[in-house]
Amino acid sequence: MTNNILIEDQYKRTSLFEKENVNYLVRVLKRFNTVPKINNINIITSTSVPDAFKIVPNKSIIIGTSFLNQPVLALVYLRYGIEWQLWYKALSSEKNDTVLCDIAALEVTKIFYKLLPQDDKEKLEPLNYFLLNLIKNDEGLNTESLSKYEPLQDFHGLKSITKSFKESWKPIIENLAKPTEYLLMDGGDLRLNIDEINLLNKYGCRPFPRPEAFTFASSTATSVSNFAFDKTDKVRSILIRNSLKNGFKDATLEFSELLKNNLKKIFKLNDECQIIFSPSGTDSALQIAAITQIISDKNITHVLVASDETGSGVPAALKGCHFENNTALNHPVKKGDKIEGFRDIDLIKIPFRDENGALKSTAKLDEEVFNAISKTNELGRHVVLHTMDQSKLGYQSPSEKLMQNLNSIKNLSLQVIVDAAQLRLDPADIQNYLNKGYIVSITGSKYFTGPPYSGALILPKSVSKLIHSVKNSLPKGLTKYYNHSDWPTSWFCSNDLSDGYNYGSYMRWNAAIVEMDRYFRTPILYRNMGIEMFCNFVDDSIKEATFLEPIYGDETKTNSYNSKEFGIRNIRTIFPFFIIKNNEALSVDKVKKLYTLLNSDLSDQFKDAPLEIIRLAAQKCHIGQAVNVKYGNDIESAILRISLGARVISESWVNRDISLYFRNIETQMNQITVIIKKIELILSNPELLD
Repeated sequence: MTNNILIEDQYKRTSLFEKENVNYLVRVLKRFNTVPKINNINIITSTSVPDAFKIVPNKSIIIGTSFLNQPVLALVYLRYGIEWQLWYKALSSEKNDTVLCDIAALEVTKIFYKLLPQDDKEKLEPLNYFLLNLIKNDEGLNTESLSKYEPLQDFHGLKSITKSFKESWKPIIENLAKPTEYLLMDGGDLRLNIDEINLLNKYGCRPFPRPEAFTFASSTATSVSNFAFDKTDKVRSILIRNSLKNGFKDATLEFSELLKNNLKKIFKLNDECQIIFSPSGTDSALQIAAITQIISDKNITHVLVASDETGSGVPAALKGCHFENNTALNHPVKKGDKIEGFRDIDLIKIPFRDENGALKSTAKLDEEVFNAISKTNELGRHVVLHTMDQSKLGYQSPSEKLMQNLNSIKNLSLQVIVDAAQLRLDPADIQNYLNKGYIVSITGSKYFTGPPYSGALILPKSVSKLIHSVKNSLPKGLTKYYNHSDWPTSWFCSNDLSDGYNYGSYMRWNAAIVEMDRYFRTPILYRNMGIEMFCNFVDDSIKEATFLEPIYGDETKTNSYNSKEFGIRNIRTIFPFFIIKNNEALSVDKVKKLYTLLNSDLSDQFKDAPLEIIRLAAQKCHIGQAVNVKYGNDIESAILRISLGARVISESWVNRDISLYFRNIETQMNQITVIIKKIELILSNPELLD
């Protein structure tokens, strides 16, 4: 075939690169970042055969120029071709099962098509192409007859020796024939679904990289980074190869154990600690409720500190109730109903704020916690104390002094749970908690900016041994929530759980662990200096903006942890603030609207403005989502948050260059300035908030 050229080398002033098409082509090619990167596979354009689409196994993909004139169509076909090559590389050396590559590539491309923005799909609607029509029909996987897939062989010219669908392929296709961005939103709940226009989920982020946005939303959720996405994409390729070679079950269990071991290494945890993965922090709370029930025969009371700043579903989960209308394993349930097998428990809520919305002092919170525990203990009940380190607004409770005072209560039956969902902790902090016998609940999706919905419990040796010795089973209703593979294999209690695997949870944890690993590769001196430098700037910037009012102030009232030694735990890294207009805090609805506007391109609203204003309006800024907080005693309002995330540090540490490191942090500080200016721009145009 003549007149072929590598697609990377092609940029001539053809109709393809007319001005009106360039912007659209760029937008489509940005999505190319979600396509697997495969070594030694060239993408070649053909001018002599403009309608060509050919896969040369293990070598190249040839695509005609007529495809490139329709960028979305080219993207779909290339996605298919690259996925086919990925599975072909994973086959054994005999390469007999090419029909598996056809099926897997088709299944992946179907999902990829569904995740395209609506306006991209509209451009494909009138087109009539074989592969595109097959994708649009979206018929289910046919394992009875492989003849349906024979026409796909024309793309590569190989005839598959295999004539029947192998049973061993089914779990591999079901779990791994999915784009990485789909896996990162799979196995959670409906809040991870993305809309068709902006491709954003409920948390304002997406399951593939969003480098165009300024992102300081780690107190809520963050779009996955390019670095973590690429690493996770490579892991999917490895898992496909290992599953075909060693069997799906063995490859998956090995991967799950690898993730847990890597997490232990990062936080320097004892091998005798146990880790249980869960789809979310709320699911971790449900796991705690279940574990507590099987290890204690007493009546149980959960004392939930910071009940107003933990996950909204946590109280229901601790009571053994459904907290959403579907589970992470996609079983429909009724929110609020009791989960089968849970017995009744008591729940005492201790909020950070009083009925007037004022933040309680450390002494007041400590008093409430002590009274709740001592009175519950007098009733002969088992107490589960949920402490907070840190909350979504950056607070901790109760104090270390209170925890020591609990030793004065006689015959106390107590298990302490540390809600460290934000994971704004150093390894020594987690080790300290575990050494005290506390269970630590963490997520990888807050400070460490992994994709949303990656929860885990870290259990100390003492608790793990106790659970291991128990011969009770977990509540029966948990089969709709968890797989046996998520729990320690040596525990009897989890034997009756489901047999499947939550690959969405695994992949999100893989991305989070990748972020943790590169964060801790930054030398501790520069890491800590960078944290202080950035956080001091955010603090000063908020306080200098007359239209922002921070809700933090006297840290002695909010921070119960004091140490002369620097640690992420004893510096404020979450900065919540009210937004003020005409000397009044914005209403809840307007704060939520402003949050959405910040995260959107508003340039259409400022077409006649100076270029500087248009650029400011266009910049997408993702910060911590609105939390309802009273302004004063009687005004219902909400706050937004700018937060330090681990990527501020890890993405600044490049090539071990110290001067470049601090300049990179300054660049991110400049982004904070832009965010605050955009808030001011929105406030200056009040019609935007109507």
